[in-house]
Amino acid sequence: MPHTKKSGPIIIYNTLYDQYVAQGLPLDNLNEHTQFTIHSLRNILGQRLPFRSEVYKPNFFSFVFVKDAQGRYTTDELEFNTVPNMIYFTNPGHYKSHYWERLEEVYLVTLSESFLKENVHPRIFEEFPFLLSETVQPRVLRPEVYAEFEQLYLQIEQAFLSGSPYKNRIIGSLFVVILLKVKEYFWEDYNPIYEGNRSSQIVKTFKRMLEQHYRDLRSGRAENVFRVQDYAAAQHLHPNYLGNVIKTKTGKSISTWITEKTIAEAKSLLQHSDTPIKEIAYQLGFAESTHFSNYFKKYTALSPVLYRKNVKAAP
Repeated sequence: MPHTKKSGPIIIYNTLYDQYVAQGLPLDNLNEHTQFTIHSLRNILGQRLPFRSEVYKPNFFSFVFVKDAQGRYTTDELEFNTVPNMIYFTNPGHYKSHYWERLEEVYLVTLSESFLKENVHPRIFEEFPFLLSETVQPRVLRPEVYAEFEQLYLQIEQAFLSGSPYKNRIIGSLFVVILLKVKEYFWEDYNPIYEGNRSSQIVKTFKRMLEQHYRDLRSGRAENVFRVQDYAAAQHLHPNYLGNVIKTKTGKSISTWITEKTIAEAKSLLQHSDTPIKEIAYQLGFAESTHFSNYFKKYTALSPVLYRKNVKAAP
């Protein structure tokens, strides 16, 4: 397969549902509100081989478990062979494409940041910082090691397909184990050579600063929300240049990154604490709780009070 070139407008998908609708693929158990998915790619693409996707940017996390298949995939300017017993993952905002020549058993898992924080770990990026890395090489595992992951993702699929009111908690608990195993088998000897170009370093630094700043806001070490100028000054860059790099590399503006982070942090606080809404507003840099409530409702269609009531009422 020749290297995939980016030409024309790049398509951005906020969810796997959006992607499959646009590509005319079966929706399986997906719907437009799905924040977590798991399914066998053979069931989706098995009758369409060889299959070559367009170049796109997903705004969600993806984990691919390749037990038996052959193909290639690209992430930004890097290209890898897809081979049996391989696991790889990507985070939001990268150019991606994939090609499947043979597809026997491959499982795809996709998650939003909100799902990770609400069901996997409220401090997900502190516990698993590799999720913010620009690019992590795929890893081909020994069959007995791959079998450890297979057992877990098949249990996750079983929970996902169940009607259990506890399925998100079950999925979250099992996915913590997967992430711990990823840390064990991928991260201990991770080679950052794939993060070497200047633009990637800028994006990586911005993401880490964004995460750290919201930790500082929540802990009281910071009071004011960083603006574009603050993120630019920290890297000794002009704000316009930083904005262009982030937009070009991730497909999202800095203001969108800040908005999504604010909403994700707000949801986490509303679900995992009994902190008064007025205090949550203050922690996230809002001078008035009414401003925070209007902001939250604008992006979620729910007031903070109703959102908290709904998640606290869930089993």
